[in-house]
Amino acid sequence: MEILISLCLGITLSAASGLRVFIPPLIMCMAALFGDLPLASNLQWIGTYPTLIVLSTAVVVEVLAYYIPGVNNLLDLIEIPTAIAVGSVLTAATLGDLNPVLQWTLAILAGGSAAGIVETTTSVTRVAATTMTGGLGNPVLSTIEAILSVLLTLLGLAIPLLAVGIVLLVIIWLIRKTKAILIQRRKRRQAGRSSSIKMRRQIIPH
Repeated sequence: MEILISLCLGITLSAASGLRVFIPPLIMCMAALFGDLPLASNLQWIGTYPTLIVLSTAVVVEVLAYYIPGVNNLLDLIEIPTAIAVGSVLTAATLGDLNPVLQWTLAILAGGSAAGIVETTTSVTRVAATTMTGGLGNPVLSTIEAILSVLLTLLGLAIPLLAVGIVLLVIIWLIRKTKAILIQRRKRRQAGRSSSIKMRRQIIPH
């Protein structure tokens, strides 16, 4: 049961890192330093003051960068693999002193996957929002994502079983939303191609 709860916590933190990569590890670091959050013995460095300083700086840079037009979409390309790596480490840190092979297998499959799915789907959603609003909606979306990352992380630390249930529902919704956006984008491209072909036929005499 303890491993299950730890895995639920890891998945929740990983999903939250898919929204903002460095917020969950910062909160985990603070929980380990100032609270009673246990970390795996091979990842004790997460709960240290040097890590706190580095993560605090990274959070400020990351959060502010998402308010800069163009930079936010570029960050998504960089943060997809970063989120997968961070999610894997976060999950591994919550699992305690398991066999290293089992520890990292679970961390990558559960944590890395959760972080990667959330980061990828929110990236697609952000591109769609940029197209629809001309970039005006991005600051609002960025603020919501940062707040959700904080709330999800805190909920995971407080009630891991409830948090992972919410994460699963959110992931399902994001996948469906992303699928709908991609289908709509494909239909627009097909409609654009059809209209261009018709225009060519009208211009070029038979």
